[in-house]
Amino acid sequence: MANQSQKIMYKLVLTGGPCGGKTTGQSRLSTFFENLGWKVFRVPETATVLLSGGVKFADLSPEEATKFQENLLKTMIQIENTFFELGRTCQRNCLIICDRGAMDASAFISKEKWEAMMSANNWNSVELRDNRYNHIVHMVSAANGAEDFYSTEDHACRSEGVELARELDYNAAAAWIGHPYFDVIDNSTDFDKKMNRLLACVCHRIGIDTGDRLNVNSKKRKFLVKPPMLPDAEFPPFQDFDVVHNYLQSDFRKAQVRLRKRGQKGHWSYIHTMRKFHPTGQSVEVRTQLTHRDYLNMLPQRDDAHFTIFKKRRCFIYNNQYYQLDIYRQPTHPRCRGLILLETYSAHDQDALLATLPKFLTIEKEVTGDPAYSMYNLSLKEDWKTSNKYYTGADDWQHKRLTNGHSADKANGHASKINGHAEKLNGHDAYRMYGQGGVKHNGHACSKTHAQAGDKVNGYSKMNGHHRTSGHETLNGDVHDTELSDYKNTNGVTPKIPKKDAVKV
Repeated sequence: MANQSQKIMYKLVLTGGPCGGKTTGQSRLSTFFENLGWKVFRVPETATVLLSGGVKFADLSPEEATKFQENLLKTMIQIENTFFELGRTCQRNCLIICDRGAMDASAFISKEKWEAMMSANNWNSVELRDNRYNHIVHMVSAANGAEDFYSTEDHACRSEGVELARELDYNAAAAWIGHPYFDVIDNSTDFDKKMNRLLACVCHRIGIDTGDRLNVNSKKRKFLVKPPMLPDAEFPPFQDFDVVHNYLQSDFRKAQVRLRKRGQKGHWSYIHTMRKFHPTGQSVEVRTQLTHRDYLNMLPQRDDAHFTIFKKRRCFIYNNQYYQLDIYRQPTHPRCRGLILLETYSAHDQDALLATLPKFLTIEKEVTGDPAYSMYNLSLKEDWKTSNKYYTGADDWQHKRLTNGHSADKANGHASKINGHAEKLNGHDAYRMYGQGGVKHNGHACSKTHAQAGDKVNGYSKMNGHHRTSGHETLNGDVHDTELSDYKNTNGVTPKIPKKDAVKV
């Protein structure tokens, strides 16, 4: 399809049993395709919309249950048709993600009743199953192969036990057998690789070449880029996004919780992420798409121990490798000023990956796994030396720290000092934050703390070692005064987090 000269409208159904990853899958797909410049529509799950209105199957008679399924299907078709029409008139390539599709209704009633319903409404399986959607992806329930991660606690309309979940999972898959493009994503890998397999599957069907980014052996790699930023003309085709991160109050020994706002030209998407530390040693991320209202209501929970992080995120493809370039913006902690980080997923070995990195960027070094470049640590207001929230990684989530400027516990086995003392984290020399002479930034010379020269980093003039802002700071190119005022002054009620899926990372 990607070879067609006209724009693409791709209608995808994500189906599967309870706790299979559909919600997180929608979020990953949306972010991935939006970064490619596509328009993404997400069709809500009709059953959840209706059941959240107080409907309980246990209270319905057999006749009522059958009629309810019929009306549910009619409602689903009309909602989908609304999005399909938007997709047809959209001027860009368009991905429409349906949270379950028309044939899923057949998994909840007998074959006889289903056939009677089809006949009464002049429906047929070829139209509802084969011609209506381009692609069906079945996300296997965690109850089948990942039982330790099966949970119903985060879904208000979900109450199935493991055995029932397995049965519903099988029935949901059986309902779609016969579709010409039907793929099953099982639990044979951990959850993060499961999400990569989903992305790879959809891209393959559409005909998008993603290089090895979505290889199941791919790992996230992070690199420090030397400023200043090059002119836009030096980049291959790209998409720029404004990104705002806020960490929320939480027991940091058990979880890290943050809000992300991401958008272009004043249009925003919102994500709530909870990173939990699992007893198995894995960290588990739970990601949930939010409405603008929910996002504003959650902002008052912002953790005052952290700065709000403002970035410009540039997404591009180079040498068949997909990259995200994060340029940190003001206001921020001095440790983030001029900071540019390049991220990608790759299965290449070290030498092969280094050979394929963008030649137009000056890569200082790889910082994958270095806690000095963790966004959680970068956003801390406190000095890392004295903060009891400094996070050294999943292997030591009850982190060790330096106290009162004296030698204390080592971070990941390396002595760490800050404020004019040599600092090492994960074996890398980190910058001196408050040194008085010519200091080094990660082993590379940088300007003196009290520099008088009006040099520029990322387009910001420096004065006394800080970026000059003429009395105010520029936030992602837009002041966001209204929103920042909202979360300082509002007494909004915290909403209940909607359904979400666990992501093992």
